[in-house]
Amino acid sequence: MNLPTEPATPLIRTDFSNDETWQRIVRAATQASPDGFTANLTVVDDRAFEDAEIEQLAALAESTTEHALLIVADAKTMSNPELPLLCIDPLPPGGAFRVVPEHLWGVENNVSIVNMDFSEFASAVDPDGVFRGFRD
Repeated sequence: MNLPTEPATPLIRTDFSNDETWQRIVRAATQASPDGFTANLTVVDDRAFEDAEIEQLAALAESTTEHALLIVADAKTMSNPELPLLCIDPLPPGGAFRVVPEHLWGVENNVSIVNMDFSEFASAVDPDGVFRGFRD
């Protein structure tokens, strides 16, 4: 199992239960915001990542790539109508939260260019652990 080495943030599929839902996730995650911003992603659709755990992915990223963020489509993503993607901080101390696809671009863009820290988004999640944008 290898993560891509290009600078784009990996969108990793770990659940292979529904190809149609996966295609919806990819479309939603790569769709431009109303202002034209998009997440800079490399889609990873490889069964080698099936059922991979957060710790395993973070360790792999820390040891083999320069990625500041990993995005994962897991069983929870596939089974929830909002398609909340799992965001993983591979750098110690690590951490994770979920984001709805329409706000993925903001997380990915800002964390990747170090404009904002992972923790700023993680601390702004709703009570269910999902980031749906910053509230005024």
